[in-house]
Amino acid sequence: MNTEPALRFMLRFFGTMSLLAIPFIFVPYSVMDDIHQQLQLGKLPDEPIVGYLARSLSAFYALVGALFWKISFDLRRYRSLLIFLCGALTLLGGTVCFIDWWEGLPTVWKLWEGPFIIIAASVMLSLSLRIQAE
Repeated sequence: MNTEPALRFMLRFFGTMSLLAIPFIFVPYSVMDDIHQQLQLGKLPDEPIVGYLARSLSAFYALVGALFWKISFDLRRYRSLLIFLCGALTLLGGTVCFIDWWEGLPTVWKLWEGPFIIIAASVMLSLSLRIQAE
């Protein structure tokens, strides 16, 4: 496998998926509530902290997406940062698994979100370790 193109693709793919959170920084509460109900999670509480957390997390996803894109342009230069980031994302995936179960999210969510983060981050970490440092 040609390591750098594969890693570059993964970073840009996940970066793009993360950047798709940008509109959710600005969507009206009613749209968030509709999505919440379509996911069969009930009515979205309308307390200010809920909107703050949803919008802040969307902004954070966008920041991470931009970071993935930035790193993808110079893998050798950012290799040590990428190794750290992928290791941290693997731990985040485990934390997300715990949170999903603790909060009682739907089974499909529990089996998808955290494990997906762990697998993707582990693959990116493996590819990152194969790249020669500058």
